[in-house]
Amino acid sequence: MVELSLRDRPAIVTGASRGIGREIAARFAEAGGDVAICSRSLDDVRPVAEELTAAHDGRVVPVECDVTDRDEVRSLVDTALDEFGEVKVLVNNAGGSDESANVAHRCDEETFERMVDLNLKSQFLLSKEVLPAMVAAGGGSMVHMGSVNGLFGIGLSGYSEAKSGLLAMSRNIAAHYGQHGVRSNVISAGTIETASRREEMENTEGRTGDSNAREGWLDQYPLGRFGTPREVADTSLFLASELSSFITGENVVLDGGLTTSLSTSFINEVYDADEVPSRR
Repeated sequence: MVELSLRDRPAIVTGASRGIGREIAARFAEAGGDVAICSRSLDDVRPVAEELTAAHDGRVVPVECDVTDRDEVRSLVDTALDEFGEVKVLVNNAGGSDESANVAHRCDEETFERMVDLNLKSQFLLSKEVLPAMVAAGGGSMVHMGSVNGLFGIGLSGYSEAKSGLLAMSRNIAAHYGQHGVRSNVISAGTIETASRREEMENTEGRTGDSNAREGWLDQYPLGRFGTPREVADTSLFLASELSSFITGENVVLDGGLTTSLSTSFINEVYDADEVPSRR
């Protein structure tokens, strides 16, 4: 029986010093996997590695890496190979947005290029560097962290375009390298309530009279809540493990129903959808 395990499936997780990346690394180590984790600062990622190695079965190795730098990306993969002998899982998690570039006319060329470099080119560099090692290992799984911003028009110029491009990149990898046992999938997440995201919502004034933006954002989610880093980590573990061995080239939308419809208040107003159903 196939297990939800990463034993004998060494992994690389980028952007793992905090938030979603840290949770993914923790979940992988908990599942028995050896993991190389990176951040731009070794001081940020080393204590995470020490804590996770002490707490779980898997060994976690910290690496300093700017994922937009080709040479540092190569060094990251070399370190993982030196430590583990092979790489069978890659989670392209590192990325970020610039809230000031929320619409096109506020996004200058420099910001646009920086967003594309961080959210698309870096994931290409990692994928390209890992591919030979993954093929040599008999195959493996790539998980690329996308966003609902790449699926429909919300905002964040540069970031959204990069996340949309990530879907095409992942499909191409799946199509070209499936014959070598390599799978590639995207997770397109909605709002995930990390500590920094929660602080941002609480400090942003709502446009409809709310004291902050949180309630207005929650109205867009049919489940009535935001996602958690653990839920992203669990989905990443599923896609990295052999339990998903026949899934490739897909986009897993992890958004609590955000992309299914309009706001909950609008649906309730039009259809009285908030009426509690009863058997007749």
